[in-house]
Amino acid sequence: MKSRVAAAAILLVCLGIFRLHGADTNALQFLNPEMQLGALGGDQDVPVTFVLTNRSDKAVKIVNVDTSCRCTSVLKSPAEIPAHGGGVVDVNFSSSRSDGFVNQSVTLETDGGQILTGQLYASVTHGAAAPPIAPWIPDRGDGTYQNPVLFADYSDPDAIRVGDDFYLVSSSFDTVPGLPILHSKDLVNWTIIGHVFAAQPPVDHFSVVRHGEGVWAPAIRFHGGKFWIFYPDPDYGIYFTTATDPAGEWTPPQLVKAGRGLIDPCPFWDDDGQLFLVHGWAKSRAGISNLLTLHRLSADGSKILDAGEVIIDGNKIPNWTTLEGPKLYKRHGFYYVFAPSGGVTGGYQAVFRATNIFGPYEHRIVLDQGKTAINGPHQGAWVDTPTGEDWFLHFQDRGAYGRVVHLEPMIWRDDDWPVIGDDPDHTGKGQPVLVHAKPNVGKTYPITTPQTSDEFDGNALGLQWQWNANPLAEWFSLSAHPGFLRLACVPLPKTRSTGPPANNSRYDAPNFLLQKFPAPAFTVTTLLQFAPATEDEFAGLTVFGFDYALLGLCRTADGSCLVYIVNQGANRGAEEREVAGVDTTNSTVYLRVTVSSGARCQFAYSFDNQTFTNIGELFRASGDRWIGAKVGVIASAPASATQTGYADFDWFHVAPIASP
Repeated sequence: MKSRVAAAAILLVCLGIFRLHGADTNALQFLNPEMQLGALGGDQDVPVTFVLTNRSDKAVKIVNVDTSCRCTSVLKSPAEIPAHGGGVVDVNFSSSRSDGFVNQSVTLETDGGQILTGQLYASVTHGAAAPPIAPWIPDRGDGTYQNPVLFADYSDPDAIRVGDDFYLVSSSFDTVPGLPILHSKDLVNWTIIGHVFAAQPPVDHFSVVRHGEGVWAPAIRFHGGKFWIFYPDPDYGIYFTTATDPAGEWTPPQLVKAGRGLIDPCPFWDDDGQLFLVHGWAKSRAGISNLLTLHRLSADGSKILDAGEVIIDGNKIPNWTTLEGPKLYKRHGFYYVFAPSGGVTGGYQAVFRATNIFGPYEHRIVLDQGKTAINGPHQGAWVDTPTGEDWFLHFQDRGAYGRVVHLEPMIWRDDDWPVIGDDPDHTGKGQPVLVHAKPNVGKTYPITTPQTSDEFDGNALGLQWQWNANPLAEWFSLSAHPGFLRLACVPLPKTRSTGPPANNSRYDAPNFLLQKFPAPAFTVTTLLQFAPATEDEFAGLTVFGFDYALLGLCRTADGSCLVYIVNQGANRGAEEREVAGVDTTNSTVYLRVTVSSGARCQFAYSFDNQTFTNIGELFRASGDRWIGAKVGVIASAPASATQTGYADFDWFHVAPIASP
């Protein structure tokens, strides 16, 4: 099924923690140990790729490789693995024995004379490209972690602990499936476990692209044996949904309070069982902001029981703006409202407290940028561990990368005020940490990261994928060509979602299939097989935002062409321009984009998956409305097309940038 590499080729994937020889006998650990070598004849030269992660504070250069006696090895060229980054070491192995490549002792030597040892085991995939490791791993493997713990656009995070498990939710805006649910056992290693809905309500409204609309900052809680999520749609009101299993089915979202400009709701059950709801206001819809309003709710959460009361007015605090995102807690007889202020890019985290839930409230700033490079650390969740530690998750706006999530230590002072982050001057106001000891949860858990790569071998898309609008079933299939993702070439919309003509722009095409940028630097490679039926049909790889770029195959009057297309200022009505093109008779092509620091994107192509050729100018990614840039695939047809074809994608691999 995945036989896209020469039959003799073997790819081994290695997850490495760089340490001195003897410090850890499993310094090199290979993925997929259950896979077998396959039938190999004698006297073969086999290219092997080791994908390594360097969790040290210094770059490491691999200068030599050695193995045990059943095979010989030659390092193709020295490979440098950046600090806290990933890279690839390419080695040629030779052996005359059919068992020459398994259960091998492997030694890698650095330019500093450090010796790294490991075991090959039987982690070999024959004739296929194995999924690479993640390009960003916050767990440093030595009992510490690096921020951000989620280097991806999980905006406006909220989190809870239930027993030994942590759950996190975030804004999803107009993307579908919506309201992602993430799970962790230690607050550092996260995976996606599901979404609240597969179609966003109102379904008809979100059947077209609605940039920046939809799900804004949600809140998740556990009460009465079930999980509750309250979330706002700033154009419709506040919804809630429940589930007994957060990875399972959620109830259809129910509108609790209708109205425009109602944002950032958070439920709270008081000691007597009374359910309250606090929320903020969006000036763009309501004409007011910088206010937090509290309501009483019915026990089932479905009805507002009063007119609401403003409990905190940020307009009465000098120089405070954009007070929003409240989270309501109770501790030691105090009601605490954790709320950000100051705006998305440069804001700070405040805490308000009172002995009566309706106030009056006093306040302090408990976290800001301080002397760090972490701008606007705010809006998130206080959680504790089973061992009694306190932690705070918040976002940082990173421009094109979106709002990434940081984890901060949190302590309670003797005066019952919290301090978040590092407080070197003992002022009671913390600043973000870059590296810190992991939370003590009583156990050590495996390293995990949110899903990125997809082999398209299952009966459902990976949980990392989202559409730009409520999808139609006919847009894609995983069964039409088993082992491949088939995308129908969907006719482009004739008009923008807001009404004007689309004018040679795909910006409002609902069938972009996308996922978040997962790291500051990474590569994406996919294999496309194109079967168009109409002239000007297109299929390919994309980086999407206000500005977007596409690389793929296009059906022309004379055959087909590999084209690189850019649209800069698509949100302002700009049109696409073809930057580069290559005539080809191939209907199969490998497409790649390499994203480097600063969200600079270089697209490339190959017809053999060995030699990739850069195409076009360097493209700088940008975010979309309230979200970061995304990467993914699309297949499209002209708006007037009545007969359309399809595109098959064999796999989609996200990996660290390989060393030159």
